[in-house]
Amino acid sequence: MVPAVSADSSSTSSTSFTPLVVLELASDTKQEAIAWLLSRIRDPQQNGGAELLVEQLGLGDGGSEKENPNLFLVGAKWQRLLSGAEEVGLFKEFSDGSMRGFTCANKHNFKHFEGDGDSFLSMAECQYIIKHELDTLRAKDETHVPGHPQAKLYPGKSIIRRLQSKGVLIQVFPLHEKEELKRLSYSWYQKVKLSFQPLDDIRRYYGEGQALYFGFLEYFTFALVPMALIGVPYYLFDWENYDKYVVFAVFNLVWCTVILELWKRFSTSLAYSWGTLSRKKAFEEPRPGFHGVLGFNPVTGREEPLDSNTKRQLRVYLVSLPFVLLCLYLSLYVMMIYFLMEGWVLSVHDEEPTFWTGVLLFIPSIIYAVVIEIMNLVYRYAAEFLTEWENHRLESSYQNQLVLKVLVFNFFNCFASLFYIAFAMQDMALLRQSLATLLITSQILNQFMEAFLPYWLQRRRNKKMMRKVQKRKAVAAAELPLAEQVRLEADMSTYLGTFDDYLELFLLFGYVSLFSCVYPLAAVLVVLNNITEVYSDAFKMCCVFKRPFSEPAANIGVWQLAFEAMSVIAVVTNCSLIGMSPQVKAYFPESEMQLILWTVAIEHGLLAFKFILSFIIPDVPKHIQIKLSRLEFESLEALKKKVQETAERLGPYLISGISPPRLLSSCLSPAHRRCERRSRGERRGSSRRLEK
Repeated sequence: MVPAVSADSSSTSSTSFTPLVVLELASDTKQEAIAWLLSRIRDPQQNGGAELLVEQLGLGDGGSEKENPNLFLVGAKWQRLLSGAEEVGLFKEFSDGSMRGFTCANKHNFKHFEGDGDSFLSMAECQYIIKHELDTLRAKDETHVPGHPQAKLYPGKSIIRRLQSKGVLIQVFPLHEKEELKRLSYSWYQKVKLSFQPLDDIRRYYGEGQALYFGFLEYFTFALVPMALIGVPYYLFDWENYDKYVVFAVFNLVWCTVILELWKRFSTSLAYSWGTLSRKKAFEEPRPGFHGVLGFNPVTGREEPLDSNTKRQLRVYLVSLPFVLLCLYLSLYVMMIYFLMEGWVLSVHDEEPTFWTGVLLFIPSIIYAVVIEIMNLVYRYAAEFLTEWENHRLESSYQNQLVLKVLVFNFFNCFASLFYIAFAMQDMALLRQSLATLLITSQILNQFMEAFLPYWLQRRRNKKMMRKVQKRKAVAAAELPLAEQVRLEADMSTYLGTFDDYLELFLLFGYVSLFSCVYPLAAVLVVLNNITEVYSDAFKMCCVFKRPFSEPAANIGVWQLAFEAMSVIAVVTNCSLIGMSPQVKAYFPESEMQLILWTVAIEHGLLAFKFILSFIIPDVPKHIQIKLSRLEFESLEALKKKVQETAERLGPYLISGISPPRLLSSCLSPAHRRCERRSRGERRGSSRRLEK
């Protein structure tokens, strides 16, 4: 466990709390701004505060003046965390085995709730609750952050988001739990074994978003095993006969459709067991980087920046779209240079075939694979800049636009040459060589960039910190003290989410589903890559990156659509490859148009079968459907009972002069009443600002 620290020494009651989250402010932050922020974090909820515990982190033994003194540890009392669990709509296992939204009034009916409930919530859930409370901390009557007039505020503005956008708040991150992390590391990646990943432990420590990614990685790896088993003998016996790929292409068609439909069912089961399937999505606040003219949000009634949707669309279609098309043209130009290099190498080899000219045949593909990775990396930064410049109001809209830009370019950049070789040149031998070279080179580069480089950088940081500690204490301590541990974690790299991890799996899925029929070992290479990916990603999460905040998720989001779109393209590609095979062409020796018509007809039939299959296989298993329907029925019955009781009480109160809205507000849960009080306060603040 993380050691407890004493609460604010200025408070009347000296209590201790477990630090969960760290706030790091800029070293030049004004003292009046720090005092104001800490008071808002500590203030009771009825006064518009977060009602959390916060304490400044000391410099430690012999602290250096170069170290930032503005690090603060944030925690909360258990009763505050339980009420926060109700506010965020946390789902926990009920006494009857179903997953239900947690309520403080009904807390003793939930499984594993014992005593005061001090072990009922996981540390990741507690950190998520604290992050939610900090994010919902809003300005009242302040016009700017004290001591920082450039950080403008208005009633209802998120304080944390404003401090982040103005550079006053450098970072907010959750602390690692040393003992729990050791146990997770041992069961996850330190012990090499042939078994499933500890997804429940990963979910408990990192949250549902991370657990779903590793669950999908594991599922994708096992789904590739049948294709790999078929591919090995196919590779051994039919290696030089590129015409006999029809059977493997047909298997590709069925495989890429079935595994995605079965994944939906598997992810639904995981999401239900983790309590995120029925969890309602929280109302999205504007992004920290969103800017515009102050106005009133018609939904919330709060004053916030507003920007014209027309301007945003003009930026997308008049600037971003032409830029993406220009990048695609540059990618096409680089591809043509690659083919010129390939032609020159082939001519050299044909003139005088030797061992070295045979090695030279692979050089253009290796160079092209490295250039592809560099272009993908440069384009990623450009896409992030453009998407930020488009000024999307919501984080979901920003992520969707970014994913769309990156997927379009990466798909074209990685697969355009393979499509050209397959359908323009119709050279199956060159297609096999190019696919193998691109796949192997990209895997080596990804492993280096994702595992070895971060590991080496983190080892340098760890050694530097340990030298500091040993100089101060003059002894080699087995474990760092809390102050040094926090500063070490503050210097660790920030985990940027699962975007790049899903993108890598998306491209690997494309290599396997599109063209693996001409290179059957593609599935074997991807299986080996995924096995090493599990261990390298697990190592990075535990040793290289800061602990990320838990992100509730019921599925893999927009990436499900991306994989399904790839599977549709795979149907078209494999049908075209089948139509080009000499075995099929032999059935249409005289009419090429008839062959094309039959290929298109079969391709449309397979697409129709694919969509019918998606409807036949239900996304939600039957037993989960029954549990969800039962929970909905019980909720409706409880609502009817509540309305009936309210109606019976309404008559006498109306006679005595109490208004119905006041009576109805008395029936709300404590969390709803707190939200209502906060909204009324924000509306009053906005009204006073308008009067001024």
